[in-house]
Amino acid sequence: MTGRITEISGPTVSVDVKGLKLYERVFVGNAMLTGEVVRIEEKRTVVQVYEDTRGLAVAEPVKATGRPLTVRLGPGLLSGIFDGLQRPLRRLKEETGPFIKAAKELSALDISGKWKFHALKKKGDKVNAGEITGYVEEGPLRHYISCPVDVTGRISWIAESEISLDRPVGILEDGTEIPGFHDWPVRVPRPFMRKFSPFEPLVTGQRVIDFLFTIAKGGTAIMPGGFGTGKTILDQSIAKFANVDIVVYAGCGERGNEMAELIEEFELLKDPWTKRTLMERTILCVNTSNMPVAAREASIYTAVTIAEYYRDMGLHVLFLADSISRWAEALREISSSLEELPGEEGYPTYLASRLSGFLERAGVVEANSGRTGSLSMILSVSPPGGDFTEPVTQSCLRTSGAFLMLDTSLAHRRHFPAINWFQSYSLYGTELLKHHTEKVSPEWEEAQAKCKEILQKEESLREVAEIVGVEGLQDADRLVMYVAEMIRSKFLCQNAYTDDAFSTPERTLSMIKEILDFHKAADEKLKKGVLLDEIIAEKGH
Repeated sequence: MTGRITEISGPTVSVDVKGLKLYERVFVGNAMLTGEVVRIEEKRTVVQVYEDTRGLAVAEPVKATGRPLTVRLGPGLLSGIFDGLQRPLRRLKEETGPFIKAAKELSALDISGKWKFHALKKKGDKVNAGEITGYVEEGPLRHYISCPVDVTGRISWIAESEISLDRPVGILEDGTEIPGFHDWPVRVPRPFMRKFSPFEPLVTGQRVIDFLFTIAKGGTAIMPGGFGTGKTILDQSIAKFANVDIVVYAGCGERGNEMAELIEEFELLKDPWTKRTLMERTILCVNTSNMPVAAREASIYTAVTIAEYYRDMGLHVLFLADSISRWAEALREISSSLEELPGEEGYPTYLASRLSGFLERAGVVEANSGRTGSLSMILSVSPPGGDFTEPVTQSCLRTSGAFLMLDTSLAHRRHFPAINWFQSYSLYGTELLKHHTEKVSPEWEEAQAKCKEILQKEESLREVAEIVGVEGLQDADRLVMYVAEMIRSKFLCQNAYTDDAFSTPERTLSMIKEILDFHKAADEKLKKGVLLDEIIAEKGH
């Protein structure tokens, strides 16, 4: 179906094409700009264009594709850098030069590239929807190729050696082909057989998270913080050190130089778990602040669909978004251009349901392939002025399992990660305690409880100390203040640019035990009449 543009209002374009479906992909104008149907009315259809509409004119042609906005899933995604519509930026640079402009549609995958295929099925075998037929080696991982979700039958032919994605890897008896790749609608969650409760911790290498506010594999966490609180650095540190197989990093509306630094670092640094370069396990979906605003909304869905695809192979995948607030701003802009009734602070009234629907795509699942994988989500939030009562933070709070509040006052004191240990929380702590006591040490629970107790005591003593001075406190209380300062400065603080940037659970426990052992020994000496100043002086020597 084709039609004409009747009206242009920024990225929102009205067309006269009849018979379109909601969220169908269309090509707009002579430049073939990508758009998505967002509203259908009696006399017009409204299309959201995901590219710069400058130069677009009324009466230019509009072509329908008959399909929703999709991503292409198959071998070759790993180490890739894509924009919000899954166009490969490295190849786009070759087409348009370093300053990327509108260009012809490029496939996200190298269709003609050769892959060595290892068949796991043979002629005559029955395959069900989503069942694995074989794999290719993609970097350090086995990339499993599955039967399409709507196909079942017996194999009449299957590839036995080298394949390319422009040819099928197998053919069923009824003539149906099993492709090496497939397209998937970004707004439709990928199907699975069962969903499990998270049972294994996501080790981030950040002591304050791993020890006090544990996140589970398959869990969700948000990191809200004002300007300068270290959201991007913490996001990148977690992407570097998390114990997962794949990291999908969505740069949504943040500055381009931050993504450029990330790419440069990830191509040089080694993954502490596999000793390979970080880029070998990373997929970047980049839609920075100088790219079309509307495409930010699609970029998050593009990235999470890729993450789900690798989860279905039985892999542990971490999805990071920096930041979800920019995605919400794009949603607000689209809603405004559609002249919808605004909700709180101008955001659309369906913001909370959209966010919860997105966060529900995380979890530990048994895929149709029969393999169990996990998709964990950590979303950074940029509330204006550090106001955590704003709609995006509050909507995320309702559905996320961990809240890591980044504190401006801690950032001003150069305490990083600037996670406030009184306001933050994790709902996964109790469930994962058993795993830590069994796999790391039986002392984990006791050390964690003692650490929290000291920090809470210090907070209650702080008000008194401000009135009478630290010297006016009893030695036992001064010891608590001293030990709490040690916990803050030596344990909870981590420099992202030194060897201390990554801490294993064993090292984390060893460090806190050393501080707690000093506290216990010093407390016993105080009871015997030794002065605190002497104990501190002895420790200094």
